[in-house]
Amino acid sequence: MGGGVRRTQEERRTATVGKLLDATIASLCEKGYAATTVNEVVTRAGLSSGALFRHFPTRLDLVVAAADEVRRRQFEEFRTGLSSFGAASVEHCLTLLRAACRAPINGAWYELLVAARSDPDLRERLVPFTERYHREIVALGRTLPIAGTLPPAEVDTVLFSVVLLLDGEALSAVVHPQPEQEDLRLALVARLLRGESLYRRSEAS
Repeated sequence: MGGGVRRTQEERRTATVGKLLDATIASLCEKGYAATTVNEVVTRAGLSSGALFRHFPTRLDLVVAAADEVRRRQFEEFRTGLSSFGAASVEHCLTLLRAACRAPINGAWYELLVAARSDPDLRERLVPFTERYHREIVALGRTLPIAGTLPPAEVDTVLFSVVLLLDGEALSAVVHPQPEQEDLRLALVARLLRGESLYRRSEAS
């Protein structure tokens, strides 16, 4: 008899689902939503279409599950980054948020958002997912030190304004990177969040 330890059914299921989600995320990032077909995913994962449909009844179920996996990994990475700083400053938080927006796997989420504009079925499935995603962003954002310095009624709006700014920056950088502006942009946002003047004017001599 071989000396290897046999995996349980649940372990095999987890491994298969993991391969499918990894393959879906990679395909969304590299080829886009339309080209992320069942055949493309199972080929990348090294599995059969039957294995896919045993866990995900439809392609739509699969891509929404992939979006949820991106969400899970992003939160995990952000929390890990926060813990490494200890008492995280505004600049640390903004740097981590920019990194999350520009993470390769986040490209899968952007692909789905764009595709949802013209695909009503995808849009319908992403609405409750996105609402939950945003609730989690709010819950995490309210725990950050900077949240305590903002008017409670404005915390969520400020938080999403920053997220949307960095999402837009990440998308624009694909075709028009502006590295000379990036550090300045974060510095300006940090000053605004601390209630400081937006511009630092030199003193008159």
